[in-house]
Amino acid sequence: MVVAVVEISQTLDRGLRLLEVLSGSSEGLTVAEASSVLGVNRTIVYRLLATLEQHGLVRRVAGGRFSVGFGVLTLAGSVQPSLRQVAQPVLRALAEDVGATAHLTIADGAEALAVAVVEPTRTDYHVAYRVGSRHPLERGAAGRAVLAGREGSRDFVSTTGELQTGASGIAAPVLGVPGVEASVGVIALGALPDATVGPRVVAAAAQLRARLG
Repeated sequence: MVVAVVEISQTLDRGLRLLEVLSGSSEGLTVAEASSVLGVNRTIVYRLLATLEQHGLVRRVAGGRFSVGFGVLTLAGSVQPSLRQVAQPVLRALAEDVGATAHLTIADGAEALAVAVVEPTRTDYHVAYRVGSRHPLERGAAGRAVLAGREGSRDFVSTTGELQTGASGIAAPVLGVPGVEASVGVIALGALPDATVGPRVVAAAAQLRARLG
């Protein structure tokens, strides 16, 4: 049996790990902190940061700290179309099953951004939730589910009236997709029964995770 040995670039690997570490820190990290987390020399970390900063992937913030740069958004923008395409059948099935508007939402900085929306066809009234809609992560089921996913939770989150008076939402985090923090959810006028809709939303989030491979 022949075993293939795959060589990787240590510098690139360190740079990508550095970006992952920075993306998980809301206040950014100093060179010393990043060096400690990565377990590499400060000089190496500084060189990595300088290179990433030159490409707009890292930026300097207050207190001598470094944070993820806005150039990452450009890279993330190319991910949205493929996410949307993969999510459409999952959201369509969820919307028709529950009879509510289904959506895929991602974290964009401190905001929740809707990147795919499917409205049900068998209801007379439903919430008009548009692609591109934004709101703080701390408001609404979609954003709260993303935050719950950061803590490792796979359970659903339900809210009422946080984004629109009289509207209810249920969402679940999509875990295990590298570089993407997302949730799948539904929103409807009036109440949504947690006991029946919650597990369906969780199942849809798991299905999307499987489709994304």
